[in-house]
Amino acid sequence: MISNVYDDEVPVVVDVKDAIIETPTIKTLIFDWDINEDIQPGQFVMVWNFENEKPMTMSIIDPEENIMGITVRNVGPFTSNIYNEVNVGDKIGIRGPYGHGYDVDGYKHVLAVGGGTGVGSLAPLLNYYDNVDLISAAATSEELFFEERFSKYDRVYECTDDGSRGYHGFSTQLAQELLDDGDYDVIMGCGPEVMSYKLYQLSMQYDVDCQISLERYMKCGLGICGQCCLDSTGYRACVEGPVFDKQQLAQLDEFGHHRRDASGSIIEY
Repeated sequence: MISNVYDDEVPVVVDVKDAIIETPTIKTLIFDWDINEDIQPGQFVMVWNFENEKPMTMSIIDPEENIMGITVRNVGPFTSNIYNEVNVGDKIGIRGPYGHGYDVDGYKHVLAVGGGTGVGSLAPLLNYYDNVDLISAAATSEELFFEERFSKYDRVYECTDDGSRGYHGFSTQLAQELLDDGDYDVIMGCGPEVMSYKLYQLSMQYDVDCQISLERYMKCGLGICGQCCLDSTGYRACVEGPVFDKQQLAQLDEFGHHRRDASGSIIEY
């Protein structure tokens, strides 16, 4: 069954049609979904495993096949359940998509930088646009994913901290080298916030625009509970974000410095 509950509050139960083990810790689930023109790369869905619900970015958005995918890293109880227990033929609940995604309109050349599973947020840009170069970064080659998917593009740069594949160094170092050599007019990023903040600083240094996807603790996904509000502005990651532009990022005192946990306590980076 193909369903779409854009801007709806009720999860739709879908059948998992493919479950791909990408790495020893990363897994992608694919399911049928009506991909309409309102859906943007960078938005997220709320995923329900019939016990709990978490926000996850859409790593696959395919309007031709009418399929969507989410990519998860096994790091906690919820993602451990998804990684170890949910397979082809099983069911999950999907609510959304929600939030504000990446806006490529008006840009001639995009540098997209993904760290870890943040690569999943940016990967659909390659399907939608032909002016996007993507850095796919991980700590080691074992944690790089979507390699077969990316193999048909000549504009994907692999990067590993330990040099086991592709560029030897951090994604931000490679980004700076590409900015030195290229004609990019915007940086788009998703990954650890230390990386994202460095990308923002690079956008200032090279006088280009910037759009960054920020991860914050979410509960409702609808902008009601206020759990994902960013201090100083009241911006909600689930509504005004998760992708924020350069002007919005400049207003955020906490960006690159701290976030809050489920209880509201500050966690420093």
